[in-house]
Amino acid sequence: MVDSPAEPKSIDHLRTICLGFPEATEQPFGGHTAPSFRVRGKLFLMVGEDREYATCKAPPGVQQMLVASDPERFFVPKYVGSKGWVGIQLGGDPDWAEIAEIAEDSYRLIAPKRVAAQLDK
Repeated sequence: MVDSPAEPKSIDHLRTICLGFPEATEQPFGGHTAPSFRVRGKLFLMVGEDREYATCKAPPGVQQMLVASDPERFFVPKYVGSKGWVGIQLGGDPDWAEIAEIAEDSYRLIAPKRVAAQLDK
């Protein structure tokens, strides 16, 4: 997918991170226009329609830890929050190393084990 001129640079950062994972693809979610990233057809990171936040799956306990540590940057998203996903605000000056780590955790939780193991090579 190609950014529209109005899309923030944060989407380029996310795209670079997510498409760097083995077999990761960018594909819209349902009727949404915001980027979503998948591995073998399964979602591991979705960008909000307003492009101001992203959501991804977190390991058990991590969602609560992140939200408690910085509720200005992290939140429990609607619909998928009950399934352990965490929301990440993309505005301001995001910590891209931290976001990359969170995205990788989500990818590892969703990707087949053999595909995720390619990250360790």
